Amino acid sequence: MKSPLVEPGSGLRLTINGAAESLASQITVAQLLAARGLAGKRVAVERNGEIVPRGLHEQTQLADGDRLEIVVAVGGG
Repeated sequence: MKSPLVEPGSGLRLTINGAAESLASQITVAQLLAARGLAGKRVAVERNGEIVPRGLHEQTQLADGDRLEIVVAVGGG
């Protein structure tokens, strides 16, 4: 799968974990996670201050200007 990430200044502009990023086109939360190698992993996604439930990742379309926080759960003891 080709990554949706492109050069800054084109396409969809997002802030992901505090960093400005641009995407080639409209994608879902699930597609973004897959492009980052996080599909199937234990992650929490916050979009514009609201948690996106795992069951809604496939249908949640990202929009220009969205602010995302992606947190990966790490096990340990």
